[in-house]
Amino acid sequence: MNPIVIIPARMASSRLPGKPLAEIAGRPMIAHVLERAMRADIGPVAVAVCDAAVAQAVEQAGGHPVMTDPDLPSGSDRVWQALERVDPAGKHDTVVNLQGDLPGVMPDILRTVLLPLHDARTDIATLVAPVQDAPEAAAESVVKVACAFHEGADTARALYFSRVAIPWGQGPLWHHVGIYAYRRAALRQFVSNPESPLERRERLEQLRALEAGMHIGCARIAQAPFGVDTPADLERARMAATMDGARA
Repeated sequence: MNPIVIIPARMASSRLPGKPLAEIAGRPMIAHVLERAMRADIGPVAVAVCDAAVAQAVEQAGGHPVMTDPDLPSGSDRVWQALERVDPAGKHDTVVNLQGDLPGVMPDILRTVLLPLHDARTDIATLVAPVQDAPEAAAESVVKVACAFHEGADTARALYFSRVAIPWGQGPLWHHVGIYAYRRAALRQFVSNPESPLERRERLEQLRALEAGMHIGCARIAQAPFGVDTPADLERARMAATMDGARA
């Protein structure tokens, strides 16, 4: 594999407008995510942007912004357009889609998400972490994955994604972590397909891939990284950064 990491980032977040430039420990959030991606050292890193202010912040942080169409419908479409613009010759056969709202993501996670792609049958790789308690299982904001890890295995095939707790019965529940690694051809296929019925019903775009017959593989990690979606999340991220700075 010859991966590239692309971070989609845009200012027009419905719950937290201006999210990429939200300040955490004196730096914009996108700078924190960029730094973590670069530290993973799995390949070059680009940021798919559609706002001049975000592009400027990325450049000031030492990153490579790629301007994309502001009217694209999703982060996946933004990643694909950025990939085509930054690598038109197709040098990179694998692309990691890292959300721009994960300022505390650990770099080793980006290496872990590539593991399912060692199976030639896997089109798309993603991450799961154990659901810790009943409120997490019940929260519709926490996407759950129906997958089963055989004894000693670190990867498993995703059979379904839902906002409800699946599967039924005794056993672990898995929290989906929305970081993906795509084979380049798989990402091309994914963004070319129309929105699917289950994707529309559950509001989960990864179901489009499953409905199209694509194989999604999951790698497990110990704990889901903390994402920033609301003003309360932002305050939590700021407190965590302050504590990390104090420990350092």
